[in-house]
Amino acid sequence: MKYEELHDGRKVPVMGMGTARIGSGDAEKYEAAVRAALDMGYTHIDTAEVYGDGLSETVIGRVIRDRDRASLFITSKVSKSHLRHEQVLKAIEGSLERLGTDYLDLYLIHAPDPAVPLEETMEAMNQLVETGKTRYIGVSNFSVEQMEEAYRLTSSILATNQVHYSLLHRAPEQNGVLQYCQEKDVLLTAYSPLEVGELSRHRQVQEIAQRLGTTAPTLALAWLIQKPKVIAIPLSTSEEHLREDMRAVELELSSEDIEELDKITS
Repeated sequence: MKYEELHDGRKVPVMGMGTARIGSGDAEKYEAAVRAALDMGYTHIDTAEVYGDGLSETVIGRVIRDRDRASLFITSKVSKSHLRHEQVLKAIEGSLERLGTDYLDLYLIHAPDPAVPLEETMEAMNQLVETGKTRYIGVSNFSVEQMEEAYRLTSSILATNQVHYSLLHRAPEQNGVLQYCQEKDVLLTAYSPLEVGELSRHRQVQEIAQRLGTTAPTLALAWLIQKPKVIAIPLSTSEEHLREDMRAVELELSSEDIEELDKITS
């Protein structure tokens, strides 16, 4: 596995497992997928209280209870509808109970709510770090301006901004989020990095992948995680796709490869 580092030197795997689909179908199937992911070397699992109305966290909790907790990096998120101070404190207790753990490695504001002052939410988030409920805090779906405010209000470390970013969705490059993260030493966590299968069908990406002896999804993920401060959490549930995603960690792209990919999708 390769890693990116937080401000304090804590290493975070560049490839994680997203679990937003857990809760929309067969729980046993998803439990098997999480177990397979951990068996093949995934240690970063990303979830949220809204995924399956808590079922995602419950499924993950069933899998990790017989694992070495210290070897895992578990991320969850507080819902946009729970951003008042006391709601944040209550929300993390629910997540911890469902996950069967005493702490999270990373807890995120899932999305900003203009109706709730960010200062109020961040006060609660800072409190969670101080009390050991989570080691790190971060945000998701924040603009540069919102990140700047969160960064100012953080009493510890603003670990990440989790946003939609892929070879076909380049908004973080255009709206300044990627540049801000790189300048401030904040991780950019890319969700939907494979565009729900669209990248596997992209003709030009397929052609480049074939030439490099790999697959389009592996190539698309490698393009992402070779960028400084960028990690990815693809939503893959089959063992085959999980292995395909993990292969991106070892795929080294040349500057020429990256330039070619940039041109066809910019």
